[in-house]
Amino acid sequence: MIMQARNPGIVFMGTPEFAVASLDAILNAGYTLKGVVTSPDKPSGRGLQLHPSPVKEYALKHGLHVLQPTKLKDPDFLTALRSLNPDLQVVVAFRMLPEEVWSLPRLGTFNLHASLLPQYRGAAPINWAVINGERATGVTTFFINHEIDKGSVLFTAQTPIYENESAGDVHDRLMQIGAELVVKTIREIASGRITPVEQHLIGLSEPMKAAPKIFRDDCRIHWNLSTQNLHNFIRGLSPHPAAWTELITDDNESVIFKIFRAKPLLRKHELAPGSLVTDGRHYIHVASGDGFMELERIQMQAKKQMSVEEFLRGYTLTEAHRFM
Repeated sequence: MIMQARNPGIVFMGTPEFAVASLDAILNAGYTLKGVVTSPDKPSGRGLQLHPSPVKEYALKHGLHVLQPTKLKDPDFLTALRSLNPDLQVVVAFRMLPEEVWSLPRLGTFNLHASLLPQYRGAAPINWAVINGERATGVTTFFINHEIDKGSVLFTAQTPIYENESAGDVHDRLMQIGAELVVKTIREIASGRITPVEQHLIGLSEPMKAAPKIFRDDCRIHWNLSTQNLHNFIRGLSPHPAAWTELITDDNESVIFKIFRAKPLLRKHELAPGSLVTDGRHYIHVASGDGFMELERIQMQAKKQMSVEEFLRGYTLTEAHRFM
């Protein structure tokens, strides 16, 4: 039986923008935030100046106590965390926690995951759901245990994935749905009205799918795929980390080319995958395994992201060029 605490003292753990919405929702719901744990400031931009995480920026703006451990097993950090005496810890888009951390609060530590667990366990659930052409996804809150993304499920919330949505579109919607689910989860834990469900007891209608971390080589486009698979692949990696290909120029030079948005065109052809069809002004069609991809938003190496028409106004592209 979980001890009731109508207004539990909470420590929040998170780093990116996705986590800020949940932190804001907790604060606006009137819960007591005893502290915020986030990643150390990181160097970026010109001069590699140190920049705080989005969660830290929000926390400082609202006068919240911030901890930024380099190592989560550091004795000084553990002492500081214990001194906050949290009743409950909430984790959104943070690192894997050691047992010394997740087992600390008397009400437990729960995590918000951007999939309908047990499907899409891993670091990139939103990207993989879109890449795989899923029609729906969602968010899950679950108690953290020894295994990554395998703790007992508390609550879920589902949302459709629309045909032309990017991973960025889904991310933004799940960020808000997730924030609402976090507040609901805190409320129900505090009231003792929860019945955690072990993930192996959740029935699945299809095989398990994983969501491993995505590396640069994983983002390379293979033009021999079907137009539908290419469409899902490109939108599933947009806007980050972005699908990429090599543009081979007419003098056989290679330039990296990122593609953020494209639409499938089912037209028969006898061209090699990666071949280009363009009028040099308005459109670029790239041959795929069963049709073409009409490029819409692109970025050539060392240039800004732009529309195809903007690109063609400043770059002469012919059908002698090709992607590979």
